[in-house]
Formats: sequence, C-alpha cells, structure tokens
Amino acid sequence: MPLSVLDLALVPQGFTPADALRNSLDLACNAEALGYRRYWLAEHHNMVGIASAATAVVIGHVAAGTTTIRVGAGGIMLPNHAPLVIAEQFGTLETLFPGRIDLGLGRAPGTDQRTLRALRRSPDSADTFPQDVLEVQALLGDLQPHQAVQAVPGTGLKVPLWILGSSLFGAQVAAMLGLPYAFASHFAPDSLLPAFAVYRSGFEPSEQLRAPHAMAGINVIAAETDAEARRIFTSAQQQFTNLFRGTRGLLRPPIDDIDAYWSGPEKRQASNMLARSFVGSAETVKRGLEAFLAETGADELMVASAIHDHAARVRSYAILAEIGRDLKRPGIPAEAARQVA
Repeated sequence: MPLSVLDLALVPQGFTPADALRNSLDLACNAEALGYRRYWLAEHHNMVGIASAATAVVIGHVAAGTTTIRVGAGGIMLPNHAPLVIAEQFGTLETLFPGRIDLGLGRAPGTDQRTLRALRRSPDSADTFPQDVLEVQALLGDLQPHQAVQAVPGTGLKVPLWILGSSLFGAQVAAMLGLPYAFASHFAPDSLLPAFAVYRSGFEPSEQLRAPHAMAGINVIAAETDAEARRIFTSAQQQFTNLFRGTRGLLRPPIDDIDAYWSGPEKRQASNMLARSFVGSAETVKRGLEAFLAETGADELMVASAIHDHAARVRSYAILAEIGRDLKRPGIPAEAARQVA
C-alpha cells in the first residue's frame, strides 16, 4: 500500500519555526529510508503554529536534503497566487530536483479574509480555480505556436498535478481534468465517500492519467501501546479544540485527561473532524486501516501526524511503515498504478 507524509511543519510549544523546519527535514530523511512515496507540505498563512507558509521554499529545503522521495505541495492554495508564479516556482523545483516534484493544488485560501487581503488577493479569486489549474497546466506543458508568455524554467517540464479537496467541487474538477485526486479526510471526513464516488464516476482519462487515482488524507498516531498513542493524540485533540475557540497557537504537549480540557460540544466537534484518525499500537492501527481501505478503496494514503515530540513522531511513522508492508492495496489496474509516480 503506497504511504505518503503530509507535513504542516507544525511548531510545538517550547520550540521555534527554525526547529520545526529542521524537524521537517529530519522526518523527510526518515520517511525516505522507511520507503514512503511522497513528502508533501501544506500552505497556510498567518498561523504562528505552522512554519510552511513559503511552501515552495520549504519544498526546496526538503528536496535538497533527500535523494529519492518525491517532494511536493499538499497543497498550494491556488487562489492566493498567479498561475505563472506557481509554474515558475515548480518549474524551478523540477529543474533542480528532476522527477521528484509534485504539485497539489487546492481551492481554499488556507487562511482568513483579512490575511487574504494582505496577500493582495480578491475574496472571489477562488471562483476561477478550474481555469487557473488549466493555466498552470498549460504553462508547464509544451510550448505552443505564438505563445507569448512562458514559465522559465517550467515550459515543457510537465510537473505532475494533483487536485486537493475537502468537498465535492474538487472531486468534480479532478475528474473533469483527468488528474489524481487527494481528499482531506484528515480534517473533513464527512464528504470522503461521496467525493470519491463523484471522482471515480466522472473521471475522464487525460495525458497525465488514464484511470482514476484517489488518495485519502488521514491522521495516524502509532506508538508501542494503545494508551501511549491515545495520550500522544491529545495534542491533536487540543489543537482542534482551540480551532473552535479561535485560539490557534503552537502545538501543545500531550495531557493526561483530555476530557478536562474540552467541553461536551467541543468534544463532539473536534471528534467529528478527527473521525478519520487511527490511534494506537501497531495491531490497533492496522485493523483500523484495513477497515478503512475496504470501505473507501483508496489507492494511496497521505498521513498527517500532529505529534508534539519529534522523536515520537518519527517513531509513529516507523511503526506505520511496518504496518504498510502488510496492507493490501485495493484492486487497481497495474497500468494505472504505474502511471502515478
């Protein structure tokens, strides 16, 4: 079963963004040695607990420190950028690290309206998302006769594009354009199955991809025992509780009693958003993932792990890598499996 890493470059309480970026590179090196397929970084702005706002820069940092793992964006929030700039950035990355760069594109701004204005973008910039994706694709495609504007570097490099989503809209765009699709069920689990159904039923083959390829974002917290993993997981539970409170900050260390931290309504909200989380020992996580794959037929798993202690995060991914060697991939044509690098 192909496994990949989603990293928000979270800044733990007691540490700095510099620490978070060093940890990202160290985790990427470990993920590469463990056989993970991709290492993606996410774009967020004006959040003191996330160090990957300059996503293309951090991708370059990680790619320069690794040698084989694919590195990319999960994703670039396209409404925040001019398509030409993104084509130039990822054309440059592909030139520096040929055959190793992925470009995941999302429609959400990844921030609040005030920060969106600070980015000098219009609140309605998301309305042109499908057209902007096509523009990025064209700028990374072959040079056309009389083409006046080029991405340099970028033209002709055909960096693989992915569509990211947390609703049915992204599934429709990915299907229409014949692109691989990644659903953010690690924080928006409710629409996962409908989105996969829309994507698969509406998929139109393209030059990049002949058969649908659906990736699911999930949370995994693996440790030596169920009790240890559940305690580590309280950092993520606090993080989502603070999201509802409007008190986002640094990633908090684990606590012994999460029920003393959140209220009943907060518990219901946070637990719903974290419903696609697999927490426990290797045996417990494996059972959960087997059931998840049987339910969804996901072709690939993109794993997020909001863990305060870096050594515990590395250990979680090591346990997951062992589990992944025994997970059975859903029935997918061999040709389609080979197409998605």
